[in-house]
Amino acid sequence: MEDLLSHWSPASWRKKNAIQQVVYTDEEQLASILNQLSQQPALVTSWEIEALRNQLAEAAAGRRFLLQGGDCAERFEDCTVELIKNRLKILLQMSVILIYGLQMPVLRVGRFAGQYAKPRSDSHETRNGVSLPSYRGDNINAPAFTAEARIPDPQRLMQAYYCSAVQLNLVRALADAGFADLHNAENWNLSFAQGAPYIQSYQTIISKIHRALDFAKTVSDHPIGGLGRVTFYTSHEALHLPYEEVFTREVTHANAIYNLSTHMPWIGKRTLFADSAHVEYMRGIRNPVGIKIGHDMAPSDLIPLARFLNPLNDPGRLAMITRMGAAKVEDALPRLIEAVRGAGLNVLWCCDPMHGNTETAASGIKTRKFENILAELEAVIDMHARMKTILGGVHFELTGEDVTECVGGASGVEEEDLNQRYHSTVDPRLNVSQSLEMALRIAEKYQNMESA
Repeated sequence: MEDLLSHWSPASWRKKNAIQQVVYTDEEQLASILNQLSQQPALVTSWEIEALRNQLAEAAAGRRFLLQGGDCAERFEDCTVELIKNRLKILLQMSVILIYGLQMPVLRVGRFAGQYAKPRSDSHETRNGVSLPSYRGDNINAPAFTAEARIPDPQRLMQAYYCSAVQLNLVRALADAGFADLHNAENWNLSFAQGAPYIQSYQTIISKIHRALDFAKTVSDHPIGGLGRVTFYTSHEALHLPYEEVFTREVTHANAIYNLSTHMPWIGKRTLFADSAHVEYMRGIRNPVGIKIGHDMAPSDLIPLARFLNPLNDPGRLAMITRMGAAKVEDALPRLIEAVRGAGLNVLWCCDPMHGNTETAASGIKTRKFENILAELEAVIDMHARMKTILGGVHFELTGEDVTECVGGASGVEEEDLNQRYHSTVDPRLNVSQSLEMALRIAEKYQNMESA
C-alpha cells in the first residue's frame, strides 16, 4: 500500500485540477479557521468506517441493501432536535419496509452531518438584471440574494463543523436508545403524515413484524435482543477540499489515513474526471468512497478512474452511484455494467434516480416528477437482474418534512402546489409520503421479481 501511495498526501490534491472551489477574499482568515479546525476532535472514528466498509462489501455481494438518503443541502437553521428526529424517522420507516420486502438487512447511510457544500452549474446567479455569486451551501455563503450574503465566509466552516457535531451527537444518542427500537415503531410516525395514502400499508407491515416478534418471544420464552439499537452512518460530497484536508488524519493503530469528518464521502459528477483534485484526494483515504456516474460517462474513462481509486480492488471500497435520468438509463448503463464486469472490478452498484430527473416547471421552479424517479429506479433494477449483477443500494434526496418540491406520486402534489411549501435552497426532495411510497414500490418490485 505504501508504494501505491508514495506520491500521495492529504494535500497532494493541490497540484491537480481543482474545480468548484471557493475564492475567499481573506486568505489569512481562511488559514486561521482551517488551523482551528485541524485541532478539533474528529467527527467519526476509524472503527465505524471499517465497519461500514465491511457492510458495503456485503451489500455488493447481495447480502445487505444500502439505503442512502437525506437533504440535498443541509442548512444551519435546520440543526434542531425536531428536524433531526424527523429525518431519522423517515429513514427508519423506509428501512423497515425494505427489510420486510427484500428480506435482508438494510444499511442506513444519511446525507447529513456534513452535506453543507453544493457544486453549481454557474458561478453566478442573475435575477432581474442583477448578477451575484451563486449560493454554494451554508458552509460557504448564504442563500439570500444580496451581495453581502453571497460573500464566501471562512467562519461558516467552523459553524458547519459544530452543526455536524451536534447532529452526530443526537443521532448516536437516539440510535443507541429506545427511539430506534422496532417495538416502538409507531413512534416513528409523523403527525402530518397520518393521512398519507401509503401510511396504512406501512402500518400493516409494522403489525406483521410485531406479531412475528411476539411469536418468536413466546417460542423462545426470552426477549429478542438487538432490536433497540440501530447504526446510522454519515455521508457527504467531499467538495470543499481544504475542509476535507484538515480532517484527514493518520490513525496509528490502523496504519492508515482516514477522512474523519464523515464515514462515506463521495465525488460528484462534475468533479469526477482524470486529473481531478477530488479524485486525487480520495485515492489516499481509507474510507469507502462513492462516485456519481452520469449518462455521459464512457467506459474507457470509468475503468481507469475505478482502478485509480481502488488499486487493490478491495470489496467495500468503491460505490458506483449511477444518476442518469429515466430517458437515458437504458442506453447508458448496460455498457458500463459490462465494462466493470469485464474488468473484474469489485464495486457496489447503487442507483440515484433523483439527479438525472431534475427539470424546470412552467413556473420556473426546479422540480422532479415522482413517476420519472420511479421509472429510472425500476429500469435499473430490471437491468441488473437481466445482466445478473447486483444492485446493492439506492440514494435519495429526501426530507422528513411535509414539503411540496417533487410532483406526483400518491401524495397528489401538482405543479401548481410547488409554491406552497418549497423549502429547499438547491434541489427538490421527496417528502415523507413520497419517500414511504418509494420504499414500498421498491419492496413490491423485488417481491414480484422473486415470485415470477
